[in-house]
Formats: sequence, C-alpha cells, structure tokens
Amino acid sequence: MKILVIGGTVFLGRHIVAAALEAGHEVTLFNRGQHNPDLFPDVEKLRGDRNGDLSALVGRTWEAAIDPSAYFPRQVRTITAALAGSVGHYTLISSISVYPDFGKIGQNEGDPIAVGKLADETIEEINGETYGPLKVLCEQAAEAAFPETSLIVRPGLIVGPHDPTDRFTYWPHRVAQGGEVLVPGRPEREVQFIDVRDLAEWTVRSVAVGRTGVYNTNGPEYKLRMQTLIEECQKAGNNVAQINWRDGAFLLENGVTSWSELPVWAAEEQKPEMAGFFKFDCRKAIAAGLTFRPLAETVRDTLAWDATRSPDGTFKATLKPEREAELLGAVVSDQ
Repeated sequence: MKILVIGGTVFLGRHIVAAALEAGHEVTLFNRGQHNPDLFPDVEKLRGDRNGDLSALVGRTWEAAIDPSAYFPRQVRTITAALAGSVGHYTLISSISVYPDFGKIGQNEGDPIAVGKLADETIEEINGETYGPLKVLCEQAAEAAFPETSLIVRPGLIVGPHDPTDRFTYWPHRVAQGGEVLVPGRPEREVQFIDVRDLAEWTVRSVAVGRTGVYNTNGPEYKLRMQTLIEECQKAGNNVAQINWRDGAFLLENGVTSWSELPVWAAEEQKPEMAGFFKFDCRKAIAAGLTFRPLAETVRDTLAWDATRSPDGTFKATLKPEREAELLGAVVSDQ
C-alpha cells in the first residue's frame, strides 16, 4: 500500500512510519526537513510546508494519508484540499481532549465533544482552553473532506521512546535514580496511557483495511494502577528507590501543579471535574484489534532510550529535585 505520512520524524509520526515499513508498505514523507532529516534514509521525502508550500504533493497519488501533526483546522483543510483526488483514505490523529467533560467516567465515542466552544474558531494559540476545541474543528474538517473514508483516532497520553514531552519518561528516569521518590495520590489510583508503538501499529493496520469512524485509543485493556507502574519502574531501574506516596490534597495545598510538575497525575481524586481523565472507554478500538504490549516492555524501552539522551538535558514535565526534597521534608515535619 502507498501511504503518505505528514511529518513522520518526531514521535508518533516516526513510529507510524516504522510500523508501516515493517508491514511492507511503501511510505512517502511530507515535511520541512527540520527534525531528524536523516531518519529513514531509504524512504522518499517530499519537502514542503503544510502551512504554505504544498507544491510537492501536486500530481502524486497515494492510497492513504496519515496526519499525526495537525493542531489547527486550517492545517487540515489545506492539506486535504491539496490531496483531493490524490488520496483515497485520510487518518487524523486527534485526542481525547475533544471531550469537554473529564468528570464523566467511561466516556466513549458517542459522548458529546467540545463543539462550538471557541468564540473565535480561527484562533491558533494552543493552551488548556483551546487545545480540545481546536482538535474538534480538525476532526470536522477531516470528515468534511473525506466524509466516508476518514479515520479519527483519539489517544490520551502517548508514551514510549522518543517522547519529546517527558510526560511519562519522568517516572522511569526518576525511579532509576534511586533515593527517596515522591509519588502523588493513592497507590491504587487508576491510570491510562498507550505505548506509541502500539498506537502506531494499530493505526497502520486500520489504514490497511480501510477502517473509518472514530476510536478512543487509550490503554491498557485492564485497570492499571499507579503502584503497578512504579513497581515496573523499580524493576527496570534495578534499584531500591524508596517510594513515598503523598496525598494529592497535600500536594495541591503546597502549590504542586498536576500533570506539568508531576506527570501521570491529574489530581483526579481531589478534582471531581477530572474524575474520568484516566477512565475512558476504549472497547471499540480493542474490538477492532488494538492491543497493548506488556507494561514492563514500555518502561524498559523508555528507560533505555532515555539513557541515550544528554545527561545535561532538562525535563519538560518534572518536579525539580530541590522541590521534591522540600516537599518530602515538609511532609516529615508535619507528621
């Protein structure tokens, strides 16, 4: 199958390309060549800019296009217009952020999405208020351009090797360092995420069979507890880190920001509006063949990739060491 991938060299995109090549598909990349330009040396690369120069797409045909890098509806409209008549199937990677009510547990593809939540739908500034509604508009643009042949994929937290956000990598990295590790919330609280390779492989398989419609793609298929994640981090790091569970209310009272300072924590036990953040219903995608590799593999491979990075790098989503020590000390002094 001939597949065009928009982007394809950073995180999810590069894993989609790898999965497509592994499955024997013929892949073409369309991007600016600014990120990892030497990646996939044997793959055809068309240079251009989805925000401007689309001339490289003229006169070409593919059976399918996969778009993991659209944030604004304008980007979807321009790329699909350029591909009109040249592509039979279009896949958009969206997000569970399209659902406006994270307080609801077990949301599925039939639940309401954030339609009409932007006063100005031309805005192109991404923040906590605009990200979800903009993704809704991206979905609408995709479905308008390919009304019967579009696939909308809604993952939550995507994790694994080459993740530029550090929203998961923090935990394998921090636990491997050893010492006293602060972990938020209760050990038994439920969490959801998906290994980028599982998402990529399922997306490619879905494209190959011409799957259409909307799918939530979180995992795993069982209820995963935060304690299990931390235990797997301990095993992968081969250390005796001392795990200190700290109540979410205490952390919030001390000004700790959920998600950005302590990832894989949405303070869902303290914030009713976040109660369903890690409890989405993904049975539709699972029934359609979505599978999940063992958690141990995800943790181990993420830690191995992390070890290849510069030790001087700064994590984007992390609790600074001095701040962690301060909070641990405050807890001790309050006891």
